[in-house]
Amino acid sequence: MKKAKQFLLFLVLSLVVYGVIQYLIQTGMLNPFYSNMIISITINVILAVSLHLVIGITGQFSIGHAGFLAVGAYVSAIVTMQWEMPFFVALIVGGVVATLAGLVVGIPTLRLRGDYLAIATLGFAEIIRITFLNIDYVGGASGMQVSHLTTWTSAFVCLFITVLVISNFTNSRHGRACIAIRENEIAADAMGINTTFYKVAAFALGSFFAGIAGGLYSHNFYIIQPTNFGFLKSFDILIFVVLGGLGSLSGAVISAVLLTVISTFLGEFPETRMIIYSVVLIVVMLYRPQGLMGTREITDLFKRSTAKGGN
Repeated sequence: MKKAKQFLLFLVLSLVVYGVIQYLIQTGMLNPFYSNMIISITINVILAVSLHLVIGITGQFSIGHAGFLAVGAYVSAIVTMQWEMPFFVALIVGGVVATLAGLVVGIPTLRLRGDYLAIATLGFAEIIRITFLNIDYVGGASGMQVSHLTTWTSAFVCLFITVLVISNFTNSRHGRACIAIRENEIAADAMGINTTFYKVAAFALGSFFAGIAGGLYSHNFYIIQPTNFGFLKSFDILIFVVLGGLGSLSGAVISAVLLTVISTFLGEFPETRMIIYSVVLIVVMLYRPQGLMGTREITDLFKRSTAKGGN
């Protein structure tokens, strides 16, 4: 009953947010600049939430998320531009192929831990980037032209499904198994948890939604290039999760929104944008090393205020 109420509240708030923004876009109160920024925020939130499952919940230090973003972006672009199939089909195909890529890299590398896993996933992302760089079918280094098909509605639906699935996964017995692996993998293994299976499953699920984000990303711009998916992109996504708080889905969402807005408005100052961006991160890490939300969720704050009110 409690979960049903939480889902109903989440659904109502989501529909309100969607309706308000859709109204502002249709009436022209939001110009193309702000509309594009909102879509970019949505894509970055999907990326942050998908990586949150890998790092924040399962505790696997991956810094190759841009590789799955690239797979989803290019595959979905091929489906729409070369095969002339519907956009929603392209998103699904991109997500599925990114999942397969996640399995390919996850099965052999998730036996590694810590820095070794980070290096392996980073190497995978660079292999993907270099591969697309040398394939003429997708334009090679000059890039691939893509139709603008991403809308606020499609981005919102993908975001809603992403948050809903990963939240339910986290609160299920499978999610608790992943959290046990994060806290102490040896103890989890001793308790009979198939640690390799759950790490690969979380990695594949995170890769799927990164692929979905890639499809939205490629169809939000008119051209995609391999340089868009370098290791700096992986670090940008990693910062969303770390700054928000490892283990907090709400923190990942808030961090992705804040940093995307800051990065967008500082785009007019390319010389100082990265300096200001870095200073903000350093200050937060110095005074809030556990991240904005730590391991808590927004719902925990409401529970605490309700408990105080009852007393």
